[in-house]
Amino acid sequence: MKRIGNLFEKIFSQENLYLAYLDARKGKRKKRACFEFEADLGKNLNSLYNEIHSGNYKPQPYFKFFVYEPKQRMVYGPAFRDIVAQHAIYRIIYSIFNQTFIDTSFACRKGYGTHLASDYTQKALGQCDPGDYTLKLDVRKFFYSIDRAILRKLIERKIKDRRLVDIMMVYAVMDTPVGIPIGNLLSQLYALIYLNPVDHFIKRILKVKRYVRYVDDMVLFGLKRERCLEYKGLIVAFLKGFLNLELSKSTIQTIRKGVNFVGYRTWGSRRFIRKFSLANFRKCLRKEKLQSIISLLGHARRTCSLRYMLLTVRKNSPDFYKKLPIKYRRLCHV
Repeated sequence: MKRIGNLFEKIFSQENLYLAYLDARKGKRKKRACFEFEADLGKNLNSLYNEIHSGNYKPQPYFKFFVYEPKQRMVYGPAFRDIVAQHAIYRIIYSIFNQTFIDTSFACRKGYGTHLASDYTQKALGQCDPGDYTLKLDVRKFFYSIDRAILRKLIERKIKDRRLVDIMMVYAVMDTPVGIPIGNLLSQLYALIYLNPVDHFIKRILKVKRYVRYVDDMVLFGLKRERCLEYKGLIVAFLKGFLNLELSKSTIQTIRKGVNFVGYRTWGSRRFIRKFSLANFRKCLRKEKLQSIISLLGHARRTCSLRYMLLTVRKNSPDFYKKLPIKYRRLCHV
């Protein structure tokens, strides 16, 4: 694999740091940390530049907090200056690694979100024979189980600038022997890099024709049951032997039962949002949370659940229904 060097000066040039600041402030201009950094922009960017080039740069302590959807996770919020530094790295190295990813590796990639992953899932199911099976796999505590030494080796396969790799690994440090912080911009890219070998193992070695991954959830389509059991064993061995990871759970079921993946219950001819999302929708409707309802309707677009949800709003809350965007109200009359 060709390795790329001479990136440090390009990434941490004053011009790229300024462009990284512009990326970092998107959606955050009303935040206090962004305002304070912007208030003395020249001085702060110059200070960041000098610290990095002198070798004295260290990220400031994280702001830590918990989120509880869908399950409890600790999120590490970096200081704004460190967000700028991460954007500077991300702007240059994203394209270098992105070209090594397979086309059906989704999440944290530009244009590769849940809707596209769901589209591919429905298409793959539609191309399978009714008697075929799917194999669905989920990695146990993925972000908290990433081996940082292995991650460094995977990064060094493409980047030979040691100074750059040293700084990149600073954002992977936690107060535990393994794992990377959830909340860093670069953690999203690290997740893609870390499981990329699994994608190539499944596609190149096992030669699975239809396969999709979204972060640490993987689905193999169109297999016989015996092959599912065989491939599961091989993938488990690969994860443990090469990446020091374990499976959390696995599911083998027929194509007729569809797949529960990226927030949708999907079959070859139709898809629905999950029951949890429908329950959340009803709760938001009772409390008349307009923005939450619009967000859930957006999640349900191109599913069979959308029309049902709109009719439910119109039936139970006619006045609230009139507040919905016209593009949704029109669908009730189609």
